[in-house]
Amino acid sequence: MGKVYLIGAGPGDPGLMTLKGKGLLECADVVIYDALVSPPILAMINPQAEKIDAGKRRGRHSLMQSQTTQLMIEKAQTHAIVVRLKGGDPFIFGRGGEEMEELITSGVSVEVVPGITAGIAAPAYAGIPLTHRDHSSSVTFVTGHECAGKYRPAINWPAIAHGSQTIVIYMGIHNLPYIVQQLTEAGLSLDTPIALIRWGTRSQQEELIGQLETIVEQVESTGFEAPAIVVIGKVVNMQSILNQLRVKS
Repeated sequence: MGKVYLIGAGPGDPGLMTLKGKGLLECADVVIYDALVSPPILAMINPQAEKIDAGKRRGRHSLMQSQTTQLMIEKAQTHAIVVRLKGGDPFIFGRGGEEMEELITSGVSVEVVPGITAGIAAPAYAGIPLTHRDHSSSVTFVTGHECAGKYRPAINWPAIAHGSQTIVIYMGIHNLPYIVQQLTEAGLSLDTPIALIRWGTRSQQEELIGQLETIVEQVESTGFEAPAIVVIGKVVNMQSILNQLRVKS
């Protein structure tokens, strides 16, 4: 019986891949990878390794979750090093906890190699600090996609609205009108700054900056699409300041 490594590939920039993760990719026998893993990171994989696309995107599934887990179990029976390569971090909205639990139940040895999650990296590359002594001393990470299975409870958006000074939403573009409505009805001001960051840390990264009152209209008028991270809070205002400094440097 081999071992399965749940590895976080980070948000896309190959420079953000951990050294431990890179080393395991270079000696892996099998790599089962997700849709959002960037091509430069896939290029790090051992050329002799078996590569399997298990990507999941909205409306498109290469493999169902149960099939992916079963595949890892089967590959671990015949290969020493099996890598499950996941975008971002395995344990931050990556279903890594579910996969680890099922592998252990099946008697498969598992090790987790953390990755840099997009909710931290994308705002940083956009010039948005999630915390700032003058603006935010707390951050909440939340998924904006509530209909991916019975395992996920409904999100208490009123509690999220008042729970911290910065809100980071994964997979929030498709439900953005509903999310904005929920947050504003819970008391967030319509002029609260919001940033949408698409393809964070990659060469094609782009940002859409606005306020809760106008952001849905901006998305519709520009055709801004997923995958993107949503950041809500006063820290978004830092983006213009830090961008000016980056241009000057």
